[in-house]
Amino acid sequence: MIMVSHKSEQALPEKFGSEDSFDVIVIGGALSGASAAYLLKREHPDKRILIIERSEQFSRRVGEATVEISSYFLTRVLGLTEYLNHEHLSKQGLRFWFYQQSDDAADGISELGPGYNVRFPSYQVDRAKLDEEVLRRAEASGVTVYRPAVVKSVDWTPGGQSTVEFEQDSQRRVASARWVIDASGVARLMARSRKWVIANDAHPIASIWSRWRGIDCIDGLEFRAEHPNIAGRCVGTRFTATNHLIGYGWWSWWIPLQGRDMSVGIVWDERFTQVAAGDSLADRLRNHLEQHPLGKRLLAGAEMVEDDLHYRKHLAWHSERMAGDGLCLVGDAAAFMDPFYSPGMDWISFGVSASVRLIRRDWEGEAGIAEHAEQLNRDLKESYLRWFEAIYRDKYRYMGDFDLMKLAFRLDLGLYYYGVVSQPYKHGEQGLLQPPFTGPHTEIPYRIIRFYNRRLARIAEARRRRGVWGKNNFGQNFSFNSYRMDWTLPIRLLGAGASYLKLELTEGWRSWFRSPEAVPDPQVVAASAKAKLPVGSG
Repeated sequence: MIMVSHKSEQALPEKFGSEDSFDVIVIGGALSGASAAYLLKREHPDKRILIIERSEQFSRRVGEATVEISSYFLTRVLGLTEYLNHEHLSKQGLRFWFYQQSDDAADGISELGPGYNVRFPSYQVDRAKLDEEVLRRAEASGVTVYRPAVVKSVDWTPGGQSTVEFEQDSQRRVASARWVIDASGVARLMARSRKWVIANDAHPIASIWSRWRGIDCIDGLEFRAEHPNIAGRCVGTRFTATNHLIGYGWWSWWIPLQGRDMSVGIVWDERFTQVAAGDSLADRLRNHLEQHPLGKRLLAGAEMVEDDLHYRKHLAWHSERMAGDGLCLVGDAAAFMDPFYSPGMDWISFGVSASVRLIRRDWEGEAGIAEHAEQLNRDLKESYLRWFEAIYRDKYRYMGDFDLMKLAFRLDLGLYYYGVVSQPYKHGEQGLLQPPFTGPHTEIPYRIIRFYNRRLARIAEARRRRGVWGKNNFGQNFSFNSYRMDWTLPIRLLGAGASYLKLELTEGWRSWFRSPEAVPDPQVVAASAKAKLPVGSG
C-alpha cells in the first residue's frame, strides 16, 4: 500500500486506477508548492490536489528573511500572522556595515539603517519550520500528500492530461492531472529535464553559508558598553534586522532565528573578488567574515553548527518556460536571481498568486487558457529579466561603498514601496497578480531604476581608478526613518533624486564620456585572491 504523509489518515488504493487522477499535482511540498495547493483547495474544496514531497522532514535552508511583499503574502493571504508572531522573530528592516581596512576599530565603521523600529511587518523565519507549517495546513485542508516520494519523470501534455511518475516505498507509481505545478526548488525538475535552464552569465555569484551559535548580540549590554558610539546612534532594535557586512564585490547576511541560532552567509561576484583562503570551507567562511572588523567582533566565541555548512555557485538563472497550458513553475524551480534585498519569497508570492489565478480561470470555464498561460509565461520571464537589469546588474561594483550604497538604498527602497509594496496594500490580493515591471505604466520606472544603478556602477569604477572608492566607509552614520506609504514617500524620493543629481554634477561627469571598464576575468581574480586586496575588498 502506498504511504501518505505520516500526518495523514487518508487511505490510498492498493493499485492505481481511476482514483489516481487528480486535478492538480504539485511537485514539492515546501513553501511555494504547499501554499499553491492550499490556496487552490481553500477556494475549490471539491478539487483533488496532490503534493509529492521527496523529504521525510524539511531540513534548514536559506531564504529566512521576509520583506514587505512576502510578509503580506504570508500573513494576509495565507493567514499565518498568529503563527509567525509566536514561532518566529519580528524583523527590523535592513542594516549595512561598511569598512575600509581590516584593522579598523569596529566602533568607527560606517553604518546605514533605520534609526527607529520599522513600520511594516516582516519576519525572520526558520524555513524548515515555516515550510512544515504551510504543508500541514495544506494537508489539513484536504490536499493529499505523498511523502517521502521521489518524482522520476513528468510527461506534460499541453491542454490535456499530464502524467507524473514517482517512486515511494521502492515502488513505481503514476498519477495524472490536468495541471502540474513544479515547486521542486533548486532541483529544478522541469527546467533541467526539458533543458530550459538559462544561466545568468552576466551575474556570476556564489555563496557559502551556515548557522552559528554564540554570536554576540549587537543590542546586548556587553556590546553596547564596549562600543558606545555604535550604541548611541540608534534607538531601534538592530539584532533582529538583517544585518549586512559589506566589502568590494561581496556582502554577508546575519539573520537571527528563534532558538538563538543565527544564519550567516557570504555572497560574492566572482568577477571582482574571491572568498578568503583557508584549509576548509568552514575556515574560508570564518576567515572571510573576520576581514570585516564587525565580523571579527561578532564571531569571537561563536561556533558553527555542526553539519550545517553549504556552498553553491552559479546561483543566478531562469527557466526558458515558466508557465504553459497545464503547467506552472513557481519559486526556485522557475528562477533565482540574488539573495540581496531578500527577493526570494517575493518571487514566490507573485509566482504562486499568478499561477493559482491561472488554474482557477480554467476551473471556472474561462476561454483562452492557453493564451493566458503564454501571457503569464511572458510576464514572469520579463519580470525576472527586468528586475535583474534594473537592480542587480553590476551592483557588486559599488555596494561596498558607503556613499553610493546609501544613495542606491534610498532610491531602491523608496521605489520598491512606491511601485511594488503599495499594490497589495491598495488593492488587496489582486495586487500580487501582476509580477513587477510587467504591468501598465512600468516601462518608465524600469528605465529610471536601470539607469541610476548603472550610473552608480560607472561612478564606482571611476572612484576605484582614483583610489577613493569607500572613502567614507569609516566614521559615517546614516540613520533614517523607515518608509511609509503616504504623502511623505514622493517627497523623500524627490530628495533622493536630488542627491543623485548632485552626485552626477560633482563627480559623475568623470565617467560620462568614458567607456565602461572591462569586467575582470574570474580566473584572474581567483589567481590573485591571495595577493593584497584593495581597500574594503574581500
